[in-house]
Amino acid sequence: MIKAQALSYAQQYAAQEEAQRSKGDGRSSIHYPALFLFLGDKVSPAIGPVLDSCERKWDNAGGVMALHAAPAGGKEQGRSQMQGGEGERERVMSMALPETAGRDPRTVRHDIYREFHEDSRYLAGMNRTLRQLGNSIADYGRLYSSFDVIHLSIITRVDDPLNVLLPEVALLARAVLGQSFKSVQTDLYALINEREQGENFGYSSSVGLAFLRELDGMQLTDYTFKAPLLVTEEGLSIPVAHGPSALFDLVYLLSDKNERGMMSPHGMDDNYEIIAHISLLKNRVRPSTDHATGHGGYNNMTFKSGIRGSTGRQGYASAGFSAVRRPNKQIALTVLYHAFRYLAEELRGGGAAWSLRERQSLLGLNPEALRERAAALLPDEAGIAEMTGLMSHGRPSFSELKQLSLREAEDLLFGDGGQAYFRRNFAEVSAGRTAAVNPAREWAAVLAAQETAIPPVTFYQLAEWTAGQGEAGGSVLHALRQHMNGLRSALSSAQEELERLYAESVERQPFQRVPLLDKRTVRNFIHYLFERVYGGKYEILRLESELALCLRYDAALEQLHLESRAKVQTMEALEEELHSLALNSIGRSNETVDRNIMEYYRTVTEEVMKDMEARRGAGIFFSERFMGSLSELLKQGGAAVAERLIEICRRELLAAEPFALPFEEELLRRANVAAAYENREIVSKEELFKRLYRSLEEEANINVRLFEYTQEHRHEEKYFFGDSASEFLRYAFGADETTRIYRIGFVHEQRRSGVEKLNLMGGFHLEDLLYYRNGKVYYETYATSGYRLHGVEAEQLPELR
Repeated sequence: MIKAQALSYAQQYAAQEEAQRSKGDGRSSIHYPALFLFLGDKVSPAIGPVLDSCERKWDNAGGVMALHAAPAGGKEQGRSQMQGGEGERERVMSMALPETAGRDPRTVRHDIYREFHEDSRYLAGMNRTLRQLGNSIADYGRLYSSFDVIHLSIITRVDDPLNVLLPEVALLARAVLGQSFKSVQTDLYALINEREQGENFGYSSSVGLAFLRELDGMQLTDYTFKAPLLVTEEGLSIPVAHGPSALFDLVYLLSDKNERGMMSPHGMDDNYEIIAHISLLKNRVRPSTDHATGHGGYNNMTFKSGIRGSTGRQGYASAGFSAVRRPNKQIALTVLYHAFRYLAEELRGGGAAWSLRERQSLLGLNPEALRERAAALLPDEAGIAEMTGLMSHGRPSFSELKQLSLREAEDLLFGDGGQAYFRRNFAEVSAGRTAAVNPAREWAAVLAAQETAIPPVTFYQLAEWTAGQGEAGGSVLHALRQHMNGLRSALSSAQEELERLYAESVERQPFQRVPLLDKRTVRNFIHYLFERVYGGKYEILRLESELALCLRYDAALEQLHLESRAKVQTMEALEEELHSLALNSIGRSNETVDRNIMEYYRTVTEEVMKDMEARRGAGIFFSERFMGSLSELLKQGGAAVAERLIEICRRELLAAEPFALPFEEELLRRANVAAAYENREIVSKEELFKRLYRSLEEEANINVRLFEYTQEHRHEEKYFFGDSASEFLRYAFGADETTRIYRIGFVHEQRRSGVEKLNLMGGFHLEDLLYYRNGKVYYETYATSGYRLHGVEAEQLPELR
């Protein structure tokens, strides 16, 4: 529950910061309309991320359309990716293709191809959808600088059987869009998901290789294709012809395994970012005030020429992506933890200076207060004098009494009448009053007032004060039990003294005798008996009442300890969980972007909170506008505390000025936060930039694994997305200037939130792919084992290389 709360808060903060900073960053715009066509079920997870990335980066992304060509309904995963409150989800249209589920894997690609061409409903539906799509794109014409060209990006998974229809889908889309635009620039993004192959690696590799073999034919310079793809509302078919030329302007192969052979920690997410960034790079509006002018902007013809090679054979392209952004999720979770820790420390240290005497007085447990309280529980001692009016049994003479003990004399005079009277009018009354004492109710108002005092007394102190053994400063429970031991000792002594008195003879007692007046002497003895004996019993009753009262306080203190300790344990568990969440979000990376987050934001959080207390008053965080009574909140559980603290972090702390620094300044301060404490060498701005530059380059490894790929075939271009006038990008432009053999460029965006890097590489061929070489043996095995992996006959395809 708490983990879900905290992660949701961190994600919301990150999204909010991304949106706010993007608005302040001055986002790029695309020049021509853009359409993303997702082909197949397996590419469904890419839809949401690609559109989200466009939405974040493009100022006019509101007109970007997406088309999902897949079996009717699609996968749940695909549908869930396209749901949400954002407007772009409404711009995802569906185009029905033959169903893949339940088909024989031996012939699924061939069967799909045959069904598509035999059932005219598919082409008719695709024509209708594409025309509707064209009209929808036209509705957003005002968002673009020109409506002459449309950029069509087709995205598919190499192992999706539906890509057997790629030529038909691509050419039909181009033909229909060509009726509204002068030119349709078509790129293909083929995704290779090596992580998901699992137990089906042999079959999956075979299907992937079958598609790559077909793709190699589509990219030949003499490739031709002709088919009756356009269908009118009356069902008339019109041929669409292509070639001789390559089907796609550029083909990008993107894997979740990079050129070093390592699986990307971000899975396919980086590839989704790459698709959006390449689309922006090729279709970006270049403002006249662009600071990056002269810094090597992207030129599509130059890149195509660069990857063609000396043989004239068109090569394939790939890319790598990295970003240094303010780590918003990590910051949010770290601030949440440090804010909680700050409040917990305030609560822990609140009552440390209280002496034992002061603690007892607060709870009414000092010996004087207990004695007074116990005395107040007894009826007035003067009521003992009224016992002299009790009716005696007969009229014994003093001579009869004086030889008796006091107990015998009382028995002769009153039987058990005196004891019954004392029990009824004193003992039972006192017991009833004692039973009505409710320490917890009496303490409630006192403790509530102390919780908001400066410094406060909270459940942390109460847990310590009510512990069974004395802690630093002393335990009131321990002291109360010592007091009770004293009461028991005094009570035992008083009872022994009473027994001794009862055993003494009447004759030896010091009361007034009146010669010749026997009745007066007997009456004087009766007064003495009640005063001395029942006066002693009254004192014993006071001690018993005080002990009974202490027992009630003892039980109440034990209950208070259990409740307070439970709250302390809830706080400790919550602190541990928030600490774990913060650390896990940061990870164990030594990268510059993740360094010192805990240390730096501990200082920042504490400074912000201390500043708020200085401006608004000590204890402000425990006022009703903020946390309120933590003791009451904890009765609802740790989730209630986390929820209230999240609101404070979101509303007050993260909105403070120290959290609005440009990313370069924030990184520099973070890099040096520990220098003063651990005597580390201070990181200079140049050293920080060097680390950032190296980090961006290392993380932007090309997302495809090649085999024996030599440098002479490699054409590279590298682009930074950020403020080209910033100190870091000026450093990046000058770094390795004399030794680099690649083209470097900038996409200028007036941003404060971070910088991104897109590495483009091309010139390789399919046979250079390790995925191709590894899959070839599986492909040949499956093909010779009766698997029909193509829609057309193998003789119509290019030879395997």
